[in-house]
Formats: sequence, structure tokens, C-alpha cells
Amino acid sequence: MAGGKGTRFGGDTEKPMAKFMGKPLIKRVIEATKESKKITGIYVAVTAYSPKTAQEAAKASVKVIETDGQGYHADVQQAVQDENLTGPVLIISADIPLLNGEFLDEIIEEYEESGKPALTVMIPEEAFREYGLSAVSLYEHEGKMYAVSGINIIDGQRILEEQEQEVIVSRRPEAVFTVNSLKDLESAKNYLLRTKTDSKQNKD
Repeated sequence: MAGGKGTRFGGDTEKPMAKFMGKPLIKRVIEATKESKKITGIYVAVTAYSPKTAQEAAKASVKVIETDGQGYHADVQQAVQDENLTGPVLIISADIPLLNGEFLDEIIEEYEESGKPALTVMIPEEAFREYGLSAVSLYEHEGKMYAVSGINIIDGQRILEEQEQEVIVSRRPEAVFTVNSLKDLESAKNYLLRTKTDSKQNKD
């Protein structure tokens, strides 16, 4: 999903086009989906608010769907219906720069094993604080506060129904680092640089 206005990024910047380590966020997310062994088709849903994102997605040779920009859930429904996606659909926000194919495959395996029509990945509130990130939307689950990660799976055939979902709680950086502001983008960069430095030192 890559159709937001990106108002927290200032100016005319489309959030999916914000650069992370030299690449637009949307490009990093597309690369992660292409690394997956379980994803069979890749679609990028855009709106009139994200023309540059649409161009970047087209360059990556994925299917671009323009939705009406009526909000996240309405756009998901429209994209799924327009493409007649009747099987399981993995929905990923375009602002999760540390994703990789291996992590996505693990989430898909959890979904397959759950036997439920839907799955959502949630992040403990304290995990956001640990990395200095801003948790925008908080929800209560089993007495604790969590933020949505922007990673979900739904049954496309039942897109207009409320679906029972498996809840996966993750503290993995791949899911925790969602970029909601320029500060979050900087925090993600610093984390990645730090882990690369640590890895190099361990090898030395």
C-alpha cells in the first residue's frame, strides 16, 4: 500500500519515495517481496497523491493499481476487488524499510499454520520506545498496548467481511521499524549502520 500523502515528511515528498540508505522506501519493500519464496504476485496500490511512487513501482516491473484514495481500508478493498484476488493476500505498508524475504516467508508460514482467514503483526509499545520510534496507532490486545506494523494477511475472497485473525506479536527490527516521520527514518538508518558496524567488528 503506497498511496498516502506523507504529510509528516514536509513539502511535496511522497512518503514511499523518501530515501533510505540511497533507495526510496517503496523500492526496498518491493525488493523484500521479490526475495520471498512464497509470494507469487506483487501489486503496488497507489493514488493520485503518489504519482512518483507509481512511476518507481512501474520501473520495478510490478503491477500498479490506482485506487481512489478514500483511506487505507477502502483502498485495500478496492485493490483486492479490482484485481479479483480471491486467495490469501499479504498487505504491506510502503514504510517498512528493514523488511526482507525471509521474514515475510516466516509470517506467511505462521498464517498457513494458524488455519485462520486473516493475520496481523503487532508491535509492543515498549519496542517502539526502545528504538526511539513513534507509534502512531495503538491498540489494546490481551491487556497490553500494541501498535500495528503495517503487515497483514487477509482472505481476498472475504474482503468485505470481518475476518477472524491470528495475532503475531513481534519485536523483530524488520517489523518494528515503520517510518512515520523523518525522525523515524533517521532512527532506522542509525540502527542499520550500527548493526553493520557490529557485524564487521565481530568478523574482525
